[in-house]
Amino acid sequence: MTLRNKLLVLLAALAVLGGVAAASLLHAADRAAEKDRPQAGGPAIGSGRVSLAAGADRRIVFRNMAWGPHRDELVTVPAGAPAGPRTASGVKCLRFHSAGGTGICLQAVRGAVDDTYRAVVLDSALKERAHYPLPGIPTRARVSPSGRLVAWTVFVGGDSYASASFSTRTALLDTSTDRLTTSLEEFRVVKDGKEYHAADTNFWGVTFSRDDRHFYATMATAGQTYLVRGDLTARTVTTLHRNVECPSLSPDETRIVYKKRVAGAPVDAPWHEYVLDLATLRETALAESRSVDDQAVWLDDRTVSYSLPGDYGADLYSVPADGSGAPKRLLTAALAPAFLK
Repeated sequence: MTLRNKLLVLLAALAVLGGVAAASLLHAADRAAEKDRPQAGGPAIGSGRVSLAAGADRRIVFRNMAWGPHRDELVTVPAGAPAGPRTASGVKCLRFHSAGGTGICLQAVRGAVDDTYRAVVLDSALKERAHYPLPGIPTRARVSPSGRLVAWTVFVGGDSYASASFSTRTALLDTSTDRLTTSLEEFRVVKDGKEYHAADTNFWGVTFSRDDRHFYATMATAGQTYLVRGDLTARTVTTLHRNVECPSLSPDETRIVYKKRVAGAPVDAPWHEYVLDLATLRETALAESRSVDDQAVWLDDRTVSYSLPGDYGADLYSVPADGSGAPKRLLTAALAPAFLK
């Protein structure tokens, strides 16, 4: 083959590759634009005022997952009419929680090459009070009932003990003093009655007590997960029960709802929802038979809510907390709810 023919072949190959790349970019752009267009049959959404302050009416604030111009924004609906029109705030969050007039919004900051993430503390009018850079991808967020304490968890990579998977970092913030604990791994661990040290200790999924001192969370180490009770004043965590992930404390503080790995379940869907009585450590399986990979939220002392995959990414379901009844779909195209009143 002459040099001229070789150049012609090279140019032709480059043209084909350029065409494929351009087509891929156009397809990706079209898919992204599609998510900005409302989809037939989706919930009605309009812009308006969204408040986290206490009010006369019980309501739900959550991340809207429906396609359209308000996708990923915090929206609100009356708790008594969850299928009704949604009011959109203009504030976008990946994970969110709120209580006591404080909100925590874990956001993506879009970059030219890579996205970064930050935790934004919101006041009751959704105005930013402070923000903190995050070292990884957001996964869990919680606010204490008073609104004073805030926690968030992210996935991180690079830990030597977790070379084949992600590990986690969980931070705690006292909004009254701005004291930030960047990782719960700074706390002293008491496991099975003895002080415990291990490089592979991870925490996630904080849930707070009303006293603004104690909390519960997941601790993982040596291939096991534990429910731990934390003390912010003593800066300790103490193991209480095995095989517990993503705990959520009931409003009356007598029970924990959590996800538990069950024997015989598929590797990629291993969890079942349980409620643990904190006085007796007796477990009750909930009526939801599907694997739930979420930190549930209590609607009240009798009912819990959680997310499952849906047509728009995620839907919210509810089920009685005593093991009776059956799961019901509470909201379509919704994630990360806070039940406010």
